[in-house]
Amino acid sequence: MSDAVRMPAVPAQPMPVTIVTGFLGVGKTTLLRSLVKRRQTRRLALLINEFGEVAIDGDLMRSGVADSKDVAQVQIHDFAYGLIAYGDDDLFEPTMLALAARRAQIDHILIETSGLALPTAVMERLQSQALAPYFILDATLAVVDTPLMLAGQFEAAAIDAASPASDQAVANMFAAQLEYADVVVLNKIDGLNEEQLLAAERQVRAGAPNVRFLELAYQAHLDIRLALGLRLHQATEKSHQHSYTPVSMPGADARVLADQSRLNGHAHSGLGAHTHGLATHKHFHEQDPGWMSFTLRSQTPQPADALISAVCAAARLEPVLRTKGFVSIAAGHGHRRQLLQGVRTRIHLAAETKDAKEEKQSVSTISELVFIGYHLSRSKIAAVLSETTGVEWK
Repeated sequence: MSDAVRMPAVPAQPMPVTIVTGFLGVGKTTLLRSLVKRRQTRRLALLINEFGEVAIDGDLMRSGVADSKDVAQVQIHDFAYGLIAYGDDDLFEPTMLALAARRAQIDHILIETSGLALPTAVMERLQSQALAPYFILDATLAVVDTPLMLAGQFEAAAIDAASPASDQAVANMFAAQLEYADVVVLNKIDGLNEEQLLAAERQVRAGAPNVRFLELAYQAHLDIRLALGLRLHQATEKSHQHSYTPVSMPGADARVLADQSRLNGHAHSGLGAHTHGLATHKHFHEQDPGWMSFTLRSQTPQPADALISAVCAAARLEPVLRTKGFVSIAAGHGHRRQLLQGVRTRIHLAAETKDAKEEKQSVSTISELVFIGYHLSRSKIAAVLSETTGVEWK
């Protein structure tokens, strides 16, 4: 940190921080947009981290905030193309200190990590000498794509030597993200029955026994009281007690720990079972450098059906786990800007959000798609998109 940066005054109460983690495409950004809309009077700051050079999620969050009242109550900061709070991230600490200097205007900070990051990197940084006086970890939420989990897409036990290397990499990352979560949010559950939800709960608890609570997010909505103000890492003192927000699916043995000091996010000594040094985070990714991201662009309006078919074909040809971006879709004699979201071969084009005439007149014809996956071939994916859509992608 530069000597020119002035340290904020230490507050009487540290600012609570909630970390939202989860694998690629689980719906973290959609869930956060819902929380922001239902924030009540809370003044929020959001740090959005993406594993890609184009800040798609940050733009989506801003569009959601722009549609709500009291826009000034939500501050959004993009951390594109990298892993937030990891060793070579020199933006995290100055950004957090700048937020600390505005403590009077902020009630809570939400940090959405990249789908390929471990939440413990942020947890560790919050305990650093520079940040610990100003912030305390409120809780770590891990969002899960429940249908994919039930289908065995993240199950390490089902992976054998004949399985693609990408399957093992996905299983390792999924398990590591859940390991340090306080709360697991079962997302994309609208088509599931009670038996399937109970099976999902059993699967989560078998793989991550330290999870404190499970929550259900129907239509990607989560009650704000089940996400913020949990104070799961705040040490108790004999002079007073803290109340804990009731939640819907606690484990049979879930309880407030007698020794809260090991969950104290403010203590410099660490987080007990959650201790996981920054060197280990770096090592984790150095040992598996196969994760990659790149952006492909086209200057020509796209035929919608052909584009969806092309992205599906690319995900079948290469281990593409996540696709997202804004695309120009051919519409009559003009074009319109739409959002494309893809999780493996599940591809969706979002509905138009602006007046169609305005879009056709003002929007660029440039399409940008971010592909994230394991040992991807940029040239092969570009070739599939170009051949299937009939327009050039590069």
